[in-house]
Amino acid sequence: MPPVGPLGTDTKSTVIDAGTLARTASPLPGPVGVTAAESATRTAAAAAATDPAIEALNLRGAARRGAYALKQKHPSVKFTSGRRNKEEQARAMAGNVVRDRNRRWIEETYAPSTVSRACQRWVDQNPDKTTQEEVQAGLLSILNAATDAQLAALSKHLSGDAFDVQPVETDADAIKKTIRGLEGLVNFLDKEGGLVRWHAEF
Repeated sequence: MPPVGPLGTDTKSTVIDAGTLARTASPLPGPVGVTAAESATRTAAAAAATDPAIEALNLRGAARRGAYALKQKHPSVKFTSGRRNKEEQARAMAGNVVRDRNRRWIEETYAPSTVSRACQRWVDQNPDKTTQEEVQAGLLSILNAATDAQLAALSKHLSGDAFDVQPVETDADAIKKTIRGLEGLVNFLDKEGGLVRWHAEF
């Protein structure tokens, strides 16, 4: 008997039983228990589950989940506003003050807070500031001086916990009912400062 060497070095006497050879080409490895077709389906489903219009709102938590739940039940809804930075918030407030020519709009729309009172006071003390740009600049100066906690008390838009929906006449009652039933909803307004606005807070 010849001396035994390292496994696999005796090429003369080694005979491989044909029964151990694969008779068909092995498929490339993939996720355990998931076929290629199933994997493609899941990828497509994940892509479809993400709505660019909702993602653009930059919402968080319950507000984001609420927006998706609303859109799933009412695909025709259009979102008009989501998270705002301070400049965007000042622009939105100034637009309503100027466009509607209502110098009391802030007081009539926002819950009393340190920032809302300061913004209304600025409008009251600057009656000569009548353009969108002038009012926006004044309100932005108030927002820039506020703390995060004070801003949170002003508007949920600033934290990404609120969104606005374009009001419609068709199916209006059904859409409002769905909004009021969204998980985590804190408040729903269909009017702001006497104007028709659909605003959901979480």
